Amino acid sequence: MVQYGVYRASDSDEMVRLLGEVFAQADPPAVAAGLTPSEFEDFVRLFCPKAAVDGLTIVARSSETGEMIGALLTEDSASEPPPGLDRVSPKFNPILDILGKLDTAYRGGRDVRSGESVHLFLLGVARKFAGQGVAHQLVFRCVENAVREGYRAAVTEATNRTSQHIFRKQGFVERVRLSYEDHRFGGEAVFASIAEHGGPILMDKLLAP
Repeated sequence: MVQYGVYRASDSDEMVRLLGEVFAQADPPAVAAGLTPSEFEDFVRLFCPKAAVDGLTIVARSSETGEMIGALLTEDSASEPPPGLDRVSPKFNPILDILGKLDTAYRGGRDVRSGESVHLFLLGVARKFAGQGVAHQLVFRCVENAVREGYRAAVTEATNRTSQHIFRKQGFVERVRLSYEDHRFGGEAVFASIAEHGGPILMDKLLAP
């Protein structure tokens, strides 16, 4: 059995460790960039204070042990970057670049107003609980929570085929796609080693009032 709930400040250390390990080991862009779990943890930690205030992030825990087994870090789409982002590992730069290009193409110069859309951006499940529907439930419950909070849309950048499949199953629609093979950062094909994963896809979903 799995229990789901809204992220609280006391969940910080567990979520940081979980997402740091999952993304450094299994997310194609993070692997291609050579990010370590510790470096990814530093990135996740920057978002924890606001996550505790916003009440938009959902976590999953094992009913038997109480350990955190999954999390979906979520923010208001109009949120400003957290303080300290300029101090994370420079290995993040090509990842932020390609995701930034996705976002720019999607917005098309339109402003995003606070309270309209949620941004689902770090979905991770502990390896030993993979394939048990935890990720699907995290997305479902995150969207459900956003509806209760009055949001009208949800947006995500799905960076691998597994997450792309999960979001499609939850009703998200592809809007913008880029290619890992074609992307260049500083003149280098940073993501050439993960060309078989296609590329990141920005997807969205209109939420029922």
